Amino acid sequence: MRTSLVQLNVSDDPVANLDMTLALIARAKAQGAQFVATPECTNGLWSNRADQRDALRPEHHDPTLTAMRRVAMQHEIWLLVGSLAIKTDDPDGRFANRSFLLAPDGAIAARYDKIHMFDVNVSDAEVYRESTAFRPGTSCVLARAPFAQIGMTVCYDVRFPHLHRRLAKAGAQILTVPAAFNHITGSAHWEVLLRARAIETGCFVLAPAQTGYHPEKTGKGRRTWGHSMVISPWGEVLADAGTEPGVITVDLDLAQVDQARRRIPALQHDRNFDGPG
Repeated sequence: MRTSLVQLNVSDDPVANLDMTLALIARAKAQGAQFVATPECTNGLWSNRADQRDALRPEHHDPTLTAMRRVAMQHEIWLLVGSLAIKTDDPDGRFANRSFLLAPDGAIAARYDKIHMFDVNVSDAEVYRESTAFRPGTSCVLARAPFAQIGMTVCYDVRFPHLHRRLAKAGAQILTVPAAFNHITGSAHWEVLLRARAIETGCFVLAPAQTGYHPEKTGKGRRTWGHSMVISPWGEVLADAGTEPGVITVDLDLAQVDQARRRIPALQHDRNFDGPG
């Protein structure tokens, strides 16, 4: 399965972001990709919640999702839209951070709402409260495509190994981790977390990412780490996109999943134990 990860540098303008994304998906298709994945927040990044509310649409009216469904059909590819910020009908007005797996006929094969919210104090100047704008999902999702079973996660989820282990034990061969990873924590933790999730589960890990400085018209903007990565089931970095927007393409051999799990069958070795608390 030839797979491409699209690395983006989005702004708070969904129209401009879409044009850039579609051009990179076309590049991936030209490289022979059958499965293409984009990062978290493909339609945009906002720190100003009023601007975000004005820009966003419900799923059935979202222009980015509509265009992505069309391009999946046009290119006859499986397409993971890493995530879109989507309006919901929640009484408190919070959005969903929703990942979509699209089939080659443009159908939505699976949806996943990010479970773990990025509510952290990275530094005095870098404070994030994702849960003020987004309501967390409540269900893990295993998508069954003809070429593989895919466990869907998003960004901060990568720090919660029990989620990925549950997906692997349910049959996942590929774990998707689309991200807009903070540039400070990214330099310290991004690669090691991705490799750990691959090693623990014997899965391929596909992690398309946002990169660089993301400008906003009225907000302060933010920086992301980049370094979209493909990790093998043995924990090897098969591709690293660096820090520029673009595309990386890798051929996945799913036989490596079974090979890694035969060598280290840790998914079969869970034991119950007592304590503490």
